[in-house]
Amino acid sequence: MRKLAFIILLVALASKTYSQCAASDIAIICKTADYIISHTAYTVSDKEGKAYTTTQGLVPDKQYNITSPYLEWKYWNGVLNLAMFELSSVTGDEKYKQQALKNYRFIFDNISFFEKLYTSGIQNTGMDQYYRMEMLDDCGAMAAGLCEAYALDKNERYLDYLHKTAEYMLHKEYRLKDGTLARTGPYDKTVWLDDLYMSVPFLARYGKLNNDTSFFSFAAKQIALFTHYLYDKYNGLYYHCYFDSMKQNGVAHWGRANGWCIMAQVNLLGCLPIYSPLKDTLLAIYRQQVNNLARYQSESGLWHQLLDKSDSYLETSCSAMFTYAIAKGVNEGWLDKRYSTIALAGWKGLKTKIQPDGQVADICIGTGIENNLVFYYKRPTMLNDIHGLGAVLLAGCEVVKLK
Repeated sequence: MRKLAFIILLVALASKTYSQCAASDIAIICKTADYIISHTAYTVSDKEGKAYTTTQGLVPDKQYNITSPYLEWKYWNGVLNLAMFELSSVTGDEKYKQQALKNYRFIFDNISFFEKLYTSGIQNTGMDQYYRMEMLDDCGAMAAGLCEAYALDKNERYLDYLHKTAEYMLHKEYRLKDGTLARTGPYDKTVWLDDLYMSVPFLARYGKLNNDTSFFSFAAKQIALFTHYLYDKYNGLYYHCYFDSMKQNGVAHWGRANGWCIMAQVNLLGCLPIYSPLKDTLLAIYRQQVNNLARYQSESGLWHQLLDKSDSYLETSCSAMFTYAIAKGVNEGWLDKRYSTIALAGWKGLKTKIQPDGQVADICIGTGIENNLVFYYKRPTMLNDIHGLGAVLLAGCEVVKLK
């Protein structure tokens, strides 16, 4: 009996320790989210810097723009809104969900005004991509977040945009002859690994929203095609791009592109029905990438800007994406629990990048494609660059669930 009591005591102490760790992690990610909330201004500004809380009464004859970068119609804010929804679910705090909902409401409440600016030739408003819809960047990630917002708000204006996005992806977006989604600029017929995230998370959520498995099939086909073109069998990483015009890959195994790839996969896996015939093939691709990424994790728990180049800097956004995707895999049962050590080490490293005020350091800024590694080596990092904030919040949420 004494031995049993001792074991129970040890279990209780361990549970308390893990609860304390989880509480500490929640405090850290909430600090980052709270910093974002406190720096979000729901206003529109003119070129003189004067801010307006509404566009009603404004004449669309001069430059106006969304004041806050967290409200612009840009793909990174789609990730951030999804992270706010997830953080609300993990913490039980409604303010994070309301933040994401308020973001979309503000945009759609002012949508007509910005449309008048756009059609009159006034650009760089923060809303251009909403109307342009000429590439996946313009719509996919923001529409993925909008799917979650629509599930809560049931705003018909949201649904109209979701239908328009689905129509664009399935029938208008440029693709190679075999159906692979591709870009026509800056180089013609180029497959960008980033575009898996700019398409698949939306397709998965839209399919789930409409109970239409054809969207799951289309998304799964894209994952298989991108893997065909971009997976490097020699080192187990993905190239950033493939040039169909030259029938060759680019030179870089860029961290964040690999992060977009695995984030897209877990988004689709999370939306599939339990007995989907697509699951086994998708899990094989996902597990292959996880195993190979584990080989490139640094001693700090973080990954490098160029994954196979240890002399490149340790980069926050890709490290957050890998941590999130692996922790979620363990939590969902797609990975053995032993893989949790990879995610826990990743989160330990990420916490060193989160400053006392909640801002996040060493996030690579926006990055195009080039045929030289020096371009990737020298991409600057920026404090609190929005490209990585959503991923950091998602990583923290998933690790809290893991613990």
